[in-house]
This record gives sequence, C-alpha cells and structure tokens, in this order.
Amino acid sequence: MEMKGFGLIDMSSVFVIFLVCVCGCGLAEGKECTNTVHPGMASHTLRFALLSSNNESLKKEMFSHYHVTPSDDIAWLNLLPRKILREEDEYEWSVMYRKMKNAAGGSEAPGGFLKEVSLHDVRLDPTSQHGKAQQTNLEYLLMLDSDSLVWSFRKTAGLKTPGAPYDAEGSWEASTGELRGHFVGHYLSASAMMWASTHNDTLKEKMSGIVSSLSLCQKEIGSGYLSAFPTEEFDRFEAITPVWAPYYTIHKILAGLFDQYTLAGSDQAFGMMKWMVDYFYKRVQNVILKYSTARHYLSLNEETGGMNDILYKLYAITGDSKHLLLAHLFDKPCFLGVLAVQADDVSGFHTNTHIPVVIGAQKRYEVTGDPLYKEMGIFFMDMVNSSHSYATGGTSVSEFWSDPKRLASTLQSENEESCTTYNMLKVSRNLFRWTKETAYADYYERALTNGVLGIQRGTEPGVMIYMLPLGRGQSKAVSYHGWGSPFGNFWCCYGTGIESFSKLGDSIYFEEEGETPGLYIIQYISSSLDWKSGQLVLNQTVDNINSLDPYLRVTLTFSSTKGTGKSSTLNLRMPIWTDSDGAKAALNGGSLHPSAPGSFLPIPNKWSHGDTITLQLPISLRTEAIKDDRAEYASLQAILYGPVLLVAHTSGNWDLQTKSTNLSDWITPIPSSYNNYLVSFSQEYKNSTFALSNLDQSIELDNFPEAGTVVSVHATFRLILDDLSTKIFKPQDAIGKSVMLELFDLPGKVLGHQGEDKNLVIADSSSSKENIVFRLVPGLDGKSASVSLESESDQGCFVYSSEFKVNATLMLGCSSESSNDGFNQAASFVMNSGISQYHPISFVAQGKHRNFLLQPLSSFMDETYTVYLNITTV
Repeated sequence: MEMKGFGLIDMSSVFVIFLVCVCGCGLAEGKECTNTVHPGMASHTLRFALLSSNNESLKKEMFSHYHVTPSDDIAWLNLLPRKILREEDEYEWSVMYRKMKNAAGGSEAPGGFLKEVSLHDVRLDPTSQHGKAQQTNLEYLLMLDSDSLVWSFRKTAGLKTPGAPYDAEGSWEASTGELRGHFVGHYLSASAMMWASTHNDTLKEKMSGIVSSLSLCQKEIGSGYLSAFPTEEFDRFEAITPVWAPYYTIHKILAGLFDQYTLAGSDQAFGMMKWMVDYFYKRVQNVILKYSTARHYLSLNEETGGMNDILYKLYAITGDSKHLLLAHLFDKPCFLGVLAVQADDVSGFHTNTHIPVVIGAQKRYEVTGDPLYKEMGIFFMDMVNSSHSYATGGTSVSEFWSDPKRLASTLQSENEESCTTYNMLKVSRNLFRWTKETAYADYYERALTNGVLGIQRGTEPGVMIYMLPLGRGQSKAVSYHGWGSPFGNFWCCYGTGIESFSKLGDSIYFEEEGETPGLYIIQYISSSLDWKSGQLVLNQTVDNINSLDPYLRVTLTFSSTKGTGKSSTLNLRMPIWTDSDGAKAALNGGSLHPSAPGSFLPIPNKWSHGDTITLQLPISLRTEAIKDDRAEYASLQAILYGPVLLVAHTSGNWDLQTKSTNLSDWITPIPSSYNNYLVSFSQEYKNSTFALSNLDQSIELDNFPEAGTVVSVHATFRLILDDLSTKIFKPQDAIGKSVMLELFDLPGKVLGHQGEDKNLVIADSSSSKENIVFRLVPGLDGKSASVSLESESDQGCFVYSSEFKVNATLMLGCSSESSNDGFNQAASFVMNSGISQYHPISFVAQGKHRNFLLQPLSSFMDETYTVYLNITTV
C-alpha cells in the first residue's frame, strides 16, 4: 500500500497532525541531542512527507530549525581526544588511547562470550511458523529485479541504466529520493543471511551479480565512494544543512558488503567495503581539519544508522587503527553520556536513530574491553524494558520514546516501529552472549514472537508493515502506512524486515568453547543444527502449541558425525513464563530434575547416535499491566499465554468486567474441533457474491470477503447444535439439525429473529431459545449446494435477504404454496466452511457485559484488535 494522503491534503496539515500525535503522547520538546531540534523532524515518516511536498514555505520554516549547538554534552566531548587527525598522528593517537584505557584497566578485548552459531549450520523446519515465514521472505528476495535495485547506483556512477528504477509514488528507493540505496544495502545483508540459511543457488547467483554491478559503479567513480546518490548529500551533511541521513544509507551498504564477505565469502565485497571506509575516513578527517572534532559530532545530530557498529566489526577483522578511530568518531557522545550516568532521560529521542548507537557501543566493549560501554548496554536494556516497552517487547510511539512509565497515553496506530524491534533484538542478543542471563533470552523470545513474526501479511511475499498498532480497535491494514507493497514502498522497516526473516535461525543456539564444549538452546524452534565442534547433529522438534493442551513439548534427537560424539553439556532454557510444577525432562527415558524458571537446565553427556532428550514445560495464562505508574491505568492489562501475546477481536470495546481474579474462572480454551462448526453463508446475484454479515450490530449482506479481513470475521458464524452430543466434521453434516448461529468475534452472541418481516437481531445465547434456534434445511431454490435457515419456533418461516445488494437487511419471511421463485432464491444460501478460523491458540474471555475472542497478535492480518483490555473485578 502506498503512503496515504500526500496528494489529498496540504503538507502543513500532515505536519500539524503529526505534531498533535507527538505532543499528545507525552513526548517532550525535541532533545538537543537528537536528529533535530524541532519535534517530529527526526521521524522518517515526516521527513519523507516533507521532502515529497511542494510547499516550499513550510520546508523553509521547518529546516530553519534544523540543528542546534550541543550544550549539556560538552563535558562528555572533553573526554575524547581533540587532536587534529593528520596521517602521521594516527598511530600516536591510537597508542595514547590504549594507554589511557590501560590506566582504567580495560584495554584488552574481553573473553568468555558465547559464540554465535553460523546460519550455515542451522536449518529451520519448513512446516513450522518460522520456516514458513523464512520461505515467504525468500520468495520476495527472488521476486525483486536486480537492475531496478542497482539503477540509481549506475546512474550516480554515470553508467548505462538498463531496466527501470523502483519509482512508484511513495517509494523510498525512487530515483530522486534522498535515502535511495538504503534498501539495496539491506538486500545485500538479507540475501547473504538467506543464502547461508538455505543455500538457494538462484539467490546466490542473484546477490553475487548485484555485488559485481556495484563494484563496477565504485570503480567508475574511482574514489572509493559508492552510493545511489551523489556526494553532494555529504557536502550538505558536513555543512549542517538539510539532508536526509546519508550516513544511514552508507551504513546499510557497508553492512551489506560485510555480510556478503562474512556469510557468502565474497572477497570482492570486502575489498569494496574497505575502499569505501578509506573514502569516508578522509571525509571525516577533512571536516575535523577544517573545523573541529566538536563540529563533526554536531553533524551526527542527523541519523547515521549503525556506522559505529559496522566500523568496530571491520576493525575486529582488520586491526587497522584507522577503522577503530573512525568507529569512535561515529559514537554519539551526547546520547551515550546519558546512558553513562544511567539517567532514564530518553523521552523525546528518535528511537531508531539511537538504538543502533547502543549496538555500536556494545561492539566497542567487545573490541576494546572498555567496561563503561558494557554498563551502558546493560542499563539501556533494563531502562527500555522496565519503562518504555509494550507487552510485545517493542518500543516507540510515532518513532519516538515517550515519557517513562506513561505508556497508557501512547496506545494508538503508530506504535512499535518494526525497525526498533529488529534493533532491540540485537541489543538483547549481545547481552545474552555476554552474561548467559535467561532474562535476555526471554526478552528475545517475546519480541521475536510478537513483534517480528506478525509483520508479514500471512504468506504474501513482500507485504509487511512499518508500525505495529497497539491501540483500541486497531488494524495493521489501516495505520498511517498500512501494509506495504512488494515494489512500491521500500521503507526502512522493509529493509530490516527482509533481514529479520532471513536470520530466524541465528539465535536458537549459542556455543560455549572450551575443552568440554557447551551448547545453549535458548529458543524452542523446530530446526536442526550441525554442531561441528560437538561432532554431532541435533534435531529439535517442537510440538505445535494449542490452547487445550497447556504444555510446550520439545524433543531433541542426536546423531553423531564421527562415531561417538565429544563430551559436552547442553543447556536448556527454562523460560520465566513456565512453572516448576508440571515441568518434566528426560534423557533417553531417564528422568532429569528440571531447573527453576529463569535458569538453564544443564545436561552433560558423551553423546551417542540416537540419544534423545524430551522436555515438557507448562504454559499458563497471565495478565501483565501496561508500563504506566498512574493509578487510573492500573486496570489496563495484556493477556499472555506463555510467550504469546493474546489480543481481543474487537473494533474498540475494551471493558472486561470479571467476577474473579483467577484467570481460569473467566478465560476458557477453544477446542480446535470447533473449526468444523464454523460456517459462512453466501448468495450470488448476477456477477456479485454477497455474504451474510454482522455490519455494526446489524445483520446485512456485504461483499464476499477474503480471509484475514475485518469483513471475513463478521461473516463467520459457529454452529451450536441443539443436540450437543452430535458431532460434525464438515458444515454439511449439520443439514437437518437445529442450530444457533454464534458470531465468530462475539462469543455468546447469536442470530435471532423478531417475527415475520422484521430484521434479524443479535441476541444473547443464554436467552430464550424461542427466537434464536434455526433448522438447517435443503435450500428452497432446489439447488443441491444451497441451504435455508428455518425458524424452529415459526415453522415455515425462513431467513431471507430483502434485496441482492450490499447493506440489504436480513429478515424472517414465511413461505406458502404461493411463494414465488424470488422468495425461494432470497431465502437460499450457499453454506461453506467459515472464512475465518480459530487459531490453535484461541480463548474466550468472559465478561459481565460481553465476551472477547482472544488469539495471538502475530496471527492477525487486517482484522481489528485490542491489545490491552480494561480488566476490572466486580
């Protein structure tokens, strides 16, 4: 879906609306240490809108507030060397810096971290949710046209440009867009990760061709520079004049080349990366020579992505002090200083500008051993998780952090930018590798399950969201951006999205090196691992979770690659959401004593072919209050089932009054067999097909919907047989039976009638059966595939449509011998399986005034939902 509204409303209106959103969500005046001084100007959404606008007076006004001089960061800047960067001073500066770090006792890179397991050695089960998401993403990567991706790079290099750019209105890769090229960098990373995860030959050929094409562009330019836009953007960046984040794009390209080298073995890509870094080293050097280090840091008030992170990664391979120095110069001192003094003062900061800076600081700790940067990462994660994160594990509102523990005021359509979840997962992953603390693995599971897996629209390749709405009655389809399109948007969240779904296997297993190696299994995802240092292949099978059987069941089977495997220890995460009571573990049938939740279960063994571990973990329902310390919002609760966030099918009603504080008293599971009882009724007229639907509490005809839409929910009903002992396996088994028709998204509410020639109504299933029971009979029109709904209390009277058109009401009409063909047609319906279906994890939350159908947030497509319910006990 293209970005909405820019051709319909004045740009100033967009800005006013955005400011209302920003200010209304508790965001302070834009921080001096952020992208820009003006509230909202750091937002990608607003920046794209502004640059796409023809309102030059508004542009002039907005950009007049572009930058400010830092004030409270001067003390922090003084901690860094101000020496002019001449070539002959580089080595001296590096030695001096290390001596300073030696005095602090932290110059050597720390050891003892868990080792990442290569994506080449992990394979997802293609039938699992994760495997299907990976396959959907692979199909998208293969759909994209190579010439279109590199078109702007060739144009900038002065080369021939076969094909056409992705120039759709609203495309961030448009040939005139200031951020063009960013998605191509993401594509290089995603394709390298996906190839490592699948070894798909077609993808390998495609990504190698793109690297070669970009190499030709770089060689044609001749300076080491490589981008889809000319160097003029960096002239503006260095002059502190308006430009949209050129280093953000450069980071994506550098990271893509780095991944092509480390994951796909492309020496060509590595050479290109180093040549690019040499070019930008000289550019930064020139700025400092002409002005000062402080002036360079002032320019970092524009978003620069993870430049520090990728440069530290490069230095870890090359050992080149220039790469280390340049990485330091892309740390953002004024923001990291806030974390250094452990102040929860991030409200008003643009979220996705600053999380990558923290990731870079984490890498600085890994390569230099400076303990301050370790503490920054720990404090940052704890702060965000305790004060700024939602039940999904995600963070941000309209791309910014709001005031701490004031999240109730932020619930809306523009929550949780997908990029921020992608980056927070990196932060937590690093912390887990350092500490082995299960809290970080628990966070990773929560954010991946609820904040990543649901950003694809089912299995449609290339259809993803920018924001994840978390307010009342929201839909992924009707947020500001809505669903993107495969070739028309290329937002920042499309770039991180294709990476996320290419590396789903990268955080299941971690390795501990040593004489007796260890393996940490922190995510329970059906997959296989070729654990080379352990000399064995491990196959992990996870049974599908459902609401009726409240256990996570995992089976681990071993096969040795070299006879008997080495002695090693497997460490199985015991999630914080489980319970010791009911937990079971066994090795080859022999019982093991499970560890407490929030720890690891260590299993040492000399593994042999056929060894098997089984693990059973209880899953329980729980509520979790929104992170808001105001008493009036204490009743806003999310409902979780293990790591899975359940949300309510509702267009906005969120009041749930219960009679008990015990969840099992008012939340009941829905058996999977209930899907056999779900039906939809349709009628055809000329070239149109209509569905019997609940339209705003009125039973009417609507256009027959696709699955996953709001209308599909409203056009689905559950057959409740009058004889509850009768079992059916398909809807047609109910013909000849007496039934009630329960509305799919309103458990406990059924169709009812008010007598002849009166509209159907929605009634309570516990009310008198007189007007709510119907008999399914063969269709009055005589067609073999049709049925009619005869009133049980008014025999000879049938449900019929008043007209064959949208919004036609459904009524009860009585037939007679003189009834005409028109009535018989209007009273006949095709009954098929329900357009909507119950997810295996489905519950009913029973309230005093209404019930709610609860299902996983990740399973929703266009349907409306509410994440937090206002739960009170009466």
